[in-house]
Order: sequence, then C-alpha cells, then structure tokens
Amino acid sequence: MKILVVGAGATGGYVGALLARAGQDVTFLVRPGRATVLRERGLRLVGRGEAWSCAPRLVTADTLATPYDLVLLSVKSTALEQAMADVAPAVGPETAIVPLLNGLAHVEALNARFGAARVLGGVAKVVTTLDENGDIVRLAPLAHLTVGEQDGAPTARVEKIRSVLADAGIDVLVPEDVLTSMWHKWVFITTFGAVTSLMRGTVGEVNAVPGGAQLGPAVFDEAAAVAAAAGHPVPEQERAATLGIVTATGSPMVPSLYRDLVGGRPTEVEHLFGDLVARARALAVPTPLLDLATLHLRVHQARVTAG
Repeated sequence: MKILVVGAGATGGYVGALLARAGQDVTFLVRPGRATVLRERGLRLVGRGEAWSCAPRLVTADTLATPYDLVLLSVKSTALEQAMADVAPAVGPETAIVPLLNGLAHVEALNARFGAARVLGGVAKVVTTLDENGDIVRLAPLAHLTVGEQDGAPTARVEKIRSVLADAGIDVLVPEDVLTSMWHKWVFITTFGAVTSLMRGTVGEVNAVPGGAQLGPAVFDEAAAVAAAAGHPVPEQERAATLGIVTATGSPMVPSLYRDLVGGRPTEVEHLFGDLVARARALAVPTPLLDLATLHLRVHQARVTAG
C-alpha cells in the first residue's frame, strides 16, 4: 500500500514513523521548513522510554504528482483548505482519505472537494507533542486510531487499512458507526479544551482549587447534550473515561489547544468550538460554558490575527 501522510507533526509524524519503521511505503507531505528539519535530524520519537529515529521519505506540494492508495490527513483545521489544495494531485479514483482531525466540519469539506466515496471517518487518540527541536514527544501511553466508512459498512479497504496499521504496532478500532466515535472524541476534546483554556491551567491546577472539580462535569454535560441531540449519545463508559481525565487531581495534562493558546499561536476555535455551539443553537441546546470558552478563544484569535 502506497501511503501519504499529510503533515509530520505530533500525530501524523508519530503514526507515519511507526508505519515507516514497519517497512511500509510511506511518504510525508510537509512544508519546506519542516522538510529541512527532518532532513537534518530525521524524524525522531522520544519519551516514555522511546528514543529512536528514521529517515523519512519527504515530498513538498510542488513536487507531488502521482496518486496514493491511502492519504492520512493530519493537519490543524486552520491548515485544512491549503492541505486539500496541496494533496489534490495525490488523490486518484481509488484513493482512500482518512482524516485525523477533531470535530466534524472537515469531513463535510473533504466530501465536497474529493467526493464522499473517497473519504473515511477517523479518530486519533495519541498524547504527543513537538518539542523545540521538532522531535515528537510521547507524553502518555494512550495511542490508538479509529477508522471506518462514513456509512458504517464493512469494506475490504477498511480491513486493509486496519491490517496495515496494526502490523505497524498501532491499535486500531473499526466501529459500527465511525461518525458517532468522532462525535464522542469531539465531546472529549472540547470538554478538555474548555476546562484548561478557561482556567489557564493544567487539569491538576484547575481541580486543586475550590469549585474546580465541578467545572469538568458541567462542561461535559453541555457537550454531551449537543451530541445526544444530534443522535450520538455518549455512553456511560465514555463519560467515565472523560471525567476521569478532566477531574484527575495532580494531573499535568493539557490539550494541544491549550499549548497553542498560552504560546500565543492560532487555535482551532472555530472548527472545535464555533461549529459545536452553532450546532447547539440549531438543536436548541443551551451551552453557556461552551459559549464562554468560544468567546474567550475568539478574543485570543483576534489578538493573534491582529499581530
């Protein structure tokens, strides 16, 4: 299988590196600056007892010319429009596109650009980040992907993708309804992001002060209510897992959105929060805490945009 990983950041770089180490035919589509770093240092993974690197096969948008069997799309939503334009030469009649973004608006955009038949659903649950050297740092043991057809049908291409990923040591789930899985990840990431961003602190810092432990469950209830109204109720097991993370005492965890916020970088506010609260309004679901988080992040975004 000829695989193109779009982006070699914390998620795409991690998944792609595992595929490359397993001997798969993997190429990374990257920006020129990232290509320079990777050519000089290699694609390095560190953390949690890992310390290894590989020499990745790289391509930039101006040299991409032939179709691939599988495109793993792992970019920030803020880069989605450019990524779709860049990757277009790699998308042929038989190409399968698996997006690893949070939220759902990107699926609609990909469907419109490339046709729904080429686009699968995908969820990535990995706790990684890039350090100042451009190396990928694994911060926690959680690491698995969810992949499936948008209509939930079992297909040979999904099984092939699952097999290739699994052979590389990647845990892969193929649920009956991948869009529901995407909704549940959306509920988790907005809950996690709202708690840490509104309070400007780690999970442990939020829960260490009076009233802090009540914030996570309150935000979760709002996000879960939107998912339920959209036809994707969150089961108790998922609820317990999310609340276990956002109410943990002493936890140093923060999402990448928080790191972007405190680092003065653009965030995925509209893709993650703006879209969710807009759907909440359409479904008549009140979300005062999520509305507040959205406003907070929009003010930051306007400040960043203004320079």
